Amino acid sequence: MSATPPKKIPHVWHRPTGDVDDPWAWLRDRDDPDTIAFLEAENLVANAWFDERQTLVDTIFGEIKSRIQETDLSAPVLHHGWWYVTGTEEGQSYAIHRRGRSAETSADQLVLDQNVEAAGHDFFDLGGLEPNPAHTLAAWAADTKGNEHYTLRVRDIEAGTDLDDEIVDTVAWAGVAWSADGQDLFYVIADAAERPFEVWRHRLGTPQSDDERVYHESDERFYVSVGSTRSDEWIIIHAGSKLSTEEWLIPAADARAAPRVVLPRRLDVEYQLDHWGDRFVVLTNENAVDFRVMEAPIDAPGTWAELIAHEAGRRITAIEPFAGFLALHEWNDAQPRIRILTRSGERSVLDFGDEPHDIEFGQNAEWDLPTLRVSHQSLTSPPTIFDVDVATGERTVVKRTPTPNVDLAAYTSMREWAIAPDGQRVPIDIVRHVDTPTDGTAPCLLYGYGSYESSVPPWFSVARLSYLDRGGIWALVHPRGGGELGRQWYLEGKLLAKRNTFTDTIAAAEHLVASGYSAKDRLAIRGGSAGGLLVGACMTMRPELFAAAVAEVPFVDVVNSMSDETLPLTITEWEEWGDPRAEPFASYMESYSPYDNTAATDYPALMVTAGLNDPRVSYHEPAKWVAKLRDVRTNDAPLVLRTEMGAGHAGPSGRYDSWRDEARVYTFVLSTTPAD
Repeated sequence: MSATPPKKIPHVWHRPTGDVDDPWAWLRDRDDPDTIAFLEAENLVANAWFDERQTLVDTIFGEIKSRIQETDLSAPVLHHGWWYVTGTEEGQSYAIHRRGRSAETSADQLVLDQNVEAAGHDFFDLGGLEPNPAHTLAAWAADTKGNEHYTLRVRDIEAGTDLDDEIVDTVAWAGVAWSADGQDLFYVIADAAERPFEVWRHRLGTPQSDDERVYHESDERFYVSVGSTRSDEWIIIHAGSKLSTEEWLIPAADARAAPRVVLPRRLDVEYQLDHWGDRFVVLTNENAVDFRVMEAPIDAPGTWAELIAHEAGRRITAIEPFAGFLALHEWNDAQPRIRILTRSGERSVLDFGDEPHDIEFGQNAEWDLPTLRVSHQSLTSPPTIFDVDVATGERTVVKRTPTPNVDLAAYTSMREWAIAPDGQRVPIDIVRHVDTPTDGTAPCLLYGYGSYESSVPPWFSVARLSYLDRGGIWALVHPRGGGELGRQWYLEGKLLAKRNTFTDTIAAAEHLVASGYSAKDRLAIRGGSAGGLLVGACMTMRPELFAAAVAEVPFVDVVNSMSDETLPLTITEWEEWGDPRAEPFASYMESYSPYDNTAATDYPALMVTAGLNDPRVSYHEPAKWVAKLRDVRTNDAPLVLRTEMGAGHAGPSGRYDSWRDEARVYTFVLSTTPAD
């Protein structure tokens, strides 16, 4: 079954660079019946393509299932006398949350069963589960459409039922916070552009119409969030743009007090505050491009003195204060690591070896513990939870993710460095089966992101093993635009330096070919969202370099979207990409925008995904791109567009649906980049 390009309707965009024809602009109109008809027709084409390869899809899906312990419990987490766990059960798509009075009895009492709440919905996302200070109630939020509009409720844990309180249209990912007495609940709402911009306070037992606005952010570049310090003594309102931040404090014991500002916002100054018992600690880039840690008195939170100095190239990304020590998460030489500072001033680094790996803070709910919980994984080892005794350095394995039917010794990983056109060294993390040759005969899948200073550590994936077992090599590139090599690495991959992200990735692809990891006729590239832009830009710049590409919810109509301030989130993105309504950004962004640069040439096989309810990358961007590709490309390589008609940016919500999605992706890549 093949698809034909949809209808064309004349439309002209007026740009500083000149008028541009866009005959598929009509796809932006979701209410046009032809728009839904086009998406549904493309879904039929995609389904038919995968139906022809259903055996491989089913086989890979079965392999994924066989490598996951479907009935499992997370490591118990102590929080104010209760041990909380999250579990999964075979045949159930969603997690179940329980607790108990000891680690051994942590699954005794049900807190929330997502499967029950998801019943009757095609999509379900839990936007948080936050117990009140007494742990008698839990605030939880759910999105059942994929549009990131959450309804916030309060669960009576003992009774197993919800209170009458119901707060609609909240931004769950922007946080919630409880007052110390558990009577007030703080939450965030979004404006018409989907920007989290206000914090509200809800009194339990009252209607939402009686809620009080606590904070309003009028600057359209700033997002707002709310949360509690690790000590639970303070509520923090955080307002942040891509370049600056500002925070406000409310005592949790006096939740109706007016917020007080920590330090008024200043251009290019970012900071995050937390409470460390007798003082505040602050992570900031003030006079420190890769951030340093400051301390401040409780009665003067904006008066800072240096605690941990700045070191160029060592990007401190987060701090977690405990009663007896301070933990720092940082990226150093494209590798995450954790450092510890004790109250007495002793410093140490957690060493997990040279293999490319990820190390993150685990769930550290308790303030006064002598141990730090961390999570470690690599391309060849599954997530493992450790409790680290800060005084002795002793590590205790609390939980290792089971991987049945997997021989971990059958895989090996390594790091390589590509050379970008301007001489920069670009790191690439690579994993393969030990028996896979590196003589240019293997297929290879290159994954990348490279935006928003988002550092992407190597992670373990059982789905990926199905690709490796079939002779594939998988590589993770760390291009500029991410934060893996410090803030400067990010600055050299944004705004008028954005093309570095794509040329770095192209350099990585060329390195993989030159080093024998693959060849041009069996090299694929994959990325999602801004990583989908990376995929689109690389394949339009160098279409002959890739045999296949997977672009998931790709941001590909860059100039048009960034020119339209009525679209969700556009204004807040100008500090990342630039404003193309004027030069020099107009011509610069036009030079790499995949939609604008799609021309009459041969393109790689391409799998594209979209979400009809996606508030981040609107469905019309991938839809228009596929329509244009069908019209102008000069070859007939596979081209499939799958749109989730009831989901958003993250795709399907159930774990089985997600596994099947991964099975389709690897089926596509294996079918279009076969090994010798």
